[in-house]
Order: sequence, then C-alpha cells, then structure tokens
Amino acid sequence: MDREIPKEVRTKERRKQFIKYGSIIIVCFVGIFFLISFMRSSVNRKNLILSEVDRGTIEVSVSASGKVVPAFEEIINSPINTRILEVYCKGGDSVNVGTPILKLDLQSTETEYKKLLDEEQMKRYQLEQLKVNNETALSDLDMQVKIAAMKLNRLEVELRNERYLDSLGSGTTDKVRQVELAYNTGALELEQMRQNYINARKVKEADLKVKELELNIFTKSLAEMKRTLDDAQIRSPRKAILTYINNQVGAQIPAGGQVAIISDLSHFKIEGEIADSYGDRIAAGGRAIVRVGREKLEGTVSSVTPLSKNGVIAFTVQLEDDSHKRLRSGLKTDVYVMNAVKEGVMRIANSSYYVGRGDYDLFVLDGENELVKRKVKLGDSNFEFVEVVSGLQPGDKVVVSDMSDFKNKGKLKLK
Repeated sequence: MDREIPKEVRTKERRKQFIKYGSIIIVCFVGIFFLISFMRSSVNRKNLILSEVDRGTIEVSVSASGKVVPAFEEIINSPINTRILEVYCKGGDSVNVGTPILKLDLQSTETEYKKLLDEEQMKRYQLEQLKVNNETALSDLDMQVKIAAMKLNRLEVELRNERYLDSLGSGTTDKVRQVELAYNTGALELEQMRQNYINARKVKEADLKVKELELNIFTKSLAEMKRTLDDAQIRSPRKAILTYINNQVGAQIPAGGQVAIISDLSHFKIEGEIADSYGDRIAAGGRAIVRVGREKLEGTVSSVTPLSKNGVIAFTVQLEDDSHKRLRSGLKTDVYVMNAVKEGVMRIANSSYYVGRGDYDLFVLDGENELVKRKVKLGDSNFEFVEVVSGLQPGDKVVVSDMSDFKNKGKLKLK
C-alpha cells in the first residue's frame, strides 16, 4: 500500500525544483542581455572626431562659394570685321609687351585709311585756297575803300574851293550845292564800303573757321581710324600668359569679337557668390578667410555687386598673399566673410554636420564607452567654431564627424 511522503522530503524536492527553474531563468536573462549587448550598434572610437564644448569668442561669419581667378585678365577683341590670316602663339605661351599674337586681314581697312589720308590732304588744300581767296577779296574791298576815301578828299577840296569862290562872287550858289551834294554822296558811299568791308571780313572769318572745324573733325576721324588699324595689329599689351587664342586660320571675326585672353597667373583673387538673403552681412572692406584645401588664406572684400542675379550676389576678395603656391586659376574654394563678434559663448568645432542655425541631433559621449543622441540647438558660426545655444554644457564631448549612417540610432557603443 502507498505510504505518505514526509513533509520534509516534499519541501526539499520543491526547493530543488525552484532552484533548477530559477537558474534556467537567470541563464536566459543573462543570455538575452549579452545578446542585446552584442547586437547593439557600435562604432570604432578611432573613426570619430570629438569636440569638447567650451566657452570663448566666435567671429561670426557667413559662408560662400568662391573661385580662384587671375588678379589681372584682359580680353583682346578685334576692332574691325575681318578674318584671321596667321597665328603666331598658342595657349599657355608667355608673351611680353608688343609680342605679335595673330595677324588679321587688314587690306580693306588699310585701303580705306589711305583714301582718307588723300581726302585729308585735299581738305587742307581747300582750306589754303579759301584763305588765299579771302585775303584777295578783302584786299580788293580794302583797296576800294581807300579809293573812295581819296575821291571824298578830292570832293572836299572842290567844295572848299567853290565856297571860297562863291564868297568872292566868282562862283555860283548852284555850283556850290552841286559839289556839296557830290561830297555828301561820296561820304555815304565811303561809309557803306567800309561797312561792307567789315561785314565781308566777318563772313570770311566765319567761313574759314567752319572749314578749319571740318578739317579738325575729319582729322579726329582719321586718327580714330589709325588707332583702329593699330589695334587690329593684335599684339600683347603687357607681359602675361596667353590663356586663350582663336587659332582658326581663315575664321571670320566680327567687330568686337574675342580673339585672345591674356592673364597674370602669378597673382590671384577670389570671385565669390553668396545667397542674396545674406546680402546685408557682406560689405566692401570686410575681413574674409579663404580655405584652399587645408590652407587658410586671409583677405579683404574689395567689391560687392549691388544687384542680385539668379538669387546670388557676387563679390571679390583681395588676398593678402595673392601668390600663394596653392592658388590655381579656376580652383573652387570656401569663403568665410566675418561680420560680427560674440564673446563668452559655448562653442564646438565646425565641420560638415553644420548647415546653418537650427536644431540638430548630435551624439554626445556618455561615460567612457557609450554615445547618446541628444537634441541640440546651434546658432551662428565661423570657419572654426559653431555657437551652442542649448542642449550641451561646457565639458561635454560631441561627435562632429559624419554620423549619417547612424541617424536612426539613439545610442551607440564605442569600441
């Protein structure tokens, strides 16, 4: 028959079962913990760039894009409608002042210039002829005035004689009146001839000035033609590098068409562009930093265009070291234009994560081996630092390298 199991035995057995299943549960929890720890995303510490939050001064700047261009560049255009006959240089050649670059067809222009030279000579002869004719005409009028004056003197003598004879009773009153009328008529004729001489001289002088003015205008036109002809002799205006040349022999070139470009490739400047929304933060005379690779070059904003084009404003930066070895024509650069100073603000290092004022999700070092994502508000910046408005405290270490691969993670383990 069955016998009842003692209470002590049953208690002992239950204790064994409890210990057994409890151990299993503990092992499972430990296994799950290690599994979660193993599956948690991790990142290698040596691949990160950490920046410690501190307090300091920020020279606030706005960033812009820039391009290195020669400090001096001159476009050479054809002054006439012509075609290319010969090419003497090629792109990249060094040229000195007066070096022939290419030859244009100037035959028709030279023929026109020679024709104008002949016409100028003809106008000079016509002017000389006019001077001689004027002198002759005025000389004739002057001679007529002198003759009329002599006739008047003779009539005056006759009038005096007739009056004397009439006073002696030897003359007649009618004779006196006749001579007196002839004298008065002669005086009027002399006055008229003198006025005609004065008027004729003024007219002749005016005609001469008109002809001289016509000759001066023609001479200026001829000089302009000569200058155009000289400019058509395509030569380098200074010592530089020939960066472009139209080397198509026989190509038709319109007046004003570009045929060559010369540049000074030993000195450079920066042509920058910035969104017009930041136009009020940039002005001539402002300090600027230009980054060429890892090099930082200082400069000054020398000019700003007053108008916006396609949503951007163009400006020029004059570099302090405009002959730096890293400068190459056409090289793209980052430009930072300083416009304010903030002192005693929290700041972290600037890097690719920063795209402007606003809220950011940044990974902050928590302890020694864990990164925790934190909401951070950032303010102004310059090329070195970014202002921290809230979300961080001095001494916090923040990841400033690219963390886009972990944008959906809230925590990361450091390896």
